[in-house]
Amino acid sequence: MSFLFPSFLWGLLAISVPIAVHIFNFRRTKKVYFTNVAFLKAVETQTKSIRQIKHWLVMAARILAIACLAFAFAQPFIPAESNVAVDRRGITSLYLDNSLSMESELNNKRYLDIATGRLGDLLGLFKNATSLQLVTNDFSAQEQGLYPAEKLRDRLTTIGLSGTPRTLEQVYKRQENLMARHSQSGKNQLFWFSDFQKSTAGDLSAVQTDSTNQIFLVPVQAEAEKNVFVDSAWLNTPFIRELQNNILFVKVSNSGNREARNVVLRLSLDNTQASTASVNVPANGSATAKFNFNLKGKGYKKGQITFDDFPVTFDNDYYFVLNASPLIRVLHVYGQKPEGNYIENVYANDSLFTLRSFSAQNVDPGLIKNSDLVVLEGVTQLSGTLPQDLQDFVRQGGSLAVIPPAAPSADNYSRFLGALGITGLTAEKAQAPLPLAVPDRNNPFFSDVFEESMRQEMNLNLPAASPVWNWAKAGQPLLMLRNGQTYLNQVLAGSGKTYVFAAPLNQENGNVAQHAIFVPVMYKIAASSVRQQRTSYTFDENPISLTVDKPKPNSVYKLRRNKTEIIPVQRVAGNQLLLEIPQGDQAGDGLTAGYFELVLDNKTEQIVALNHNHAESKLQYYSPDELRAAFSGKKNVQVFDRIDDDAFSTAFQQQNMGINLWKYFLYAALFFLLVEIVLIRFWK
Repeated sequence: MSFLFPSFLWGLLAISVPIAVHIFNFRRTKKVYFTNVAFLKAVETQTKSIRQIKHWLVMAARILAIACLAFAFAQPFIPAESNVAVDRRGITSLYLDNSLSMESELNNKRYLDIATGRLGDLLGLFKNATSLQLVTNDFSAQEQGLYPAEKLRDRLTTIGLSGTPRTLEQVYKRQENLMARHSQSGKNQLFWFSDFQKSTAGDLSAVQTDSTNQIFLVPVQAEAEKNVFVDSAWLNTPFIRELQNNILFVKVSNSGNREARNVVLRLSLDNTQASTASVNVPANGSATAKFNFNLKGKGYKKGQITFDDFPVTFDNDYYFVLNASPLIRVLHVYGQKPEGNYIENVYANDSLFTLRSFSAQNVDPGLIKNSDLVVLEGVTQLSGTLPQDLQDFVRQGGSLAVIPPAAPSADNYSRFLGALGITGLTAEKAQAPLPLAVPDRNNPFFSDVFEESMRQEMNLNLPAASPVWNWAKAGQPLLMLRNGQTYLNQVLAGSGKTYVFAAPLNQENGNVAQHAIFVPVMYKIAASSVRQQRTSYTFDENPISLTVDKPKPNSVYKLRRNKTEIIPVQRVAGNQLLLEIPQGDQAGDGLTAGYFELVLDNKTEQIVALNHNHAESKLQYYSPDELRAAFSGKKNVQVFDRIDDDAFSTAFQQQNMGINLWKYFLYAALFFLLVEIVLIRFWK
């Protein structure tokens, strides 16, 4: 027999009180005079003998009553035979998985409700314990203390689903750190009530448990089922324009073992249905849906993909944001003011572009960083910080078009272009203009540039050019001369692009700038310079990167949704704003999937769409046998098979908690007190 609170055994010293009372008998005596003394002595002898027996019985009843009370408060129990028995003198830490996958149902009951019910039954076994702790995926501040069972039972009624998944390694470290704050005698025991979803549980071999802690894994009997969810959405072009046909591709995945047929997807833009599509999604596979749509008006448009899929509904909506007709920022840097103003004529006549022109001697490096495309035209000598600024601009994702002067400095440009992947640059004397070869129609660069009629016209009449320099083959040639020499080349450097022309745009070196091919080529270069729109983000991306215009120092950006405002941890790197999205309890009620306004000085800068982690939508679970195999080398880990009905609490008590004896000692104490009352009252 063992005791849960052995310090109460000091109460056994209280039995000395009835012993002292009965041995020394402190009651005063009175003398009574009778005429027949002989008769009185005979009665006294007989009464004293009976009274002595009564006193010893009352003393025994009092001693046993006090001893039983002391044993009852010490809570004796017979230890369980299991090697993973609960040590009720330590801390009991309970983890309840309230991730979104616990929304699934078993016999018309949510996994979360089943786990909550069984956890409540377990708290009934610990109803007299005061060192209990409840941990959820929220990792909230109120989980850091120790509470009695009734306090935790009340909290169970307020726990809802959380959009923050946690790996088992994170859960164990959280419980271990919280228990370390409280000094307790005895071993600690940890309970995990979860569906043990494979996509979010993490690497089970990475869970390094302390052998002094007893761990009990209580899996919900979750079954893999069909679940359809949107994996991602993207545009077929880097940008979209209003009143024109645009195409949106949506990747739909199925995590189940059965095919999902005729899944109807609905596309809504600003709460108005714009298009529909139907797909068949194979088991454990994916399919791509295609939406055609038109937009009216510029600016940010709130997009949403919805469909019907039961019983898991948290991922039936996918949110994204489209920026209609964004301005393409073009910076024109020239050596001498060009006579034809060809670049300005191309980009200044379309509202899609915003053009700024500066001399190479007066250009501000900040303008380079905030541009999408830089056109470097006719600069004889690159000097100062301009070469480095342009190289950094390209490596960080910008696009650079280099149009040579009539007499370029080969050495100067060789160093500059060599850092961008263009080598072997040599100057050559301009010869008679040579006509351009027919562009490769299979080249993605020309996929949507020319109509068929223009292609036929180009076959008959193509412009000519007289190159002033040549370079080794690099990147992808876009336009060639008929003698095989490259006229326009595209080279990738870092995350940006460099376009190199072989000849100036003046009439002495050809008529490319006056030909119909020039405008669509320059439009395509500018359109390709726009970074692909990021339509949405997920909560587990930390940090998320947003492009902001002209960020001010010490600016504080906020995320706002309806009346809720959150100031996330943030920093600015160039024109990139890095935001860390709050997780768990820090997120509060405002961070559910949907749209958020990025606010600066009470002005909305842009709109951001946030969705839940895709891993939660993959409904594959570890079975009890798989959990046993994963923790097979750890004797302090026990895995249960079932938690439905009352089987779990009954089986757990029999295997791991032994037999409680305190109530029997309490009944015995009451019995001996009753015996004492009977002896005193009725034994005359």
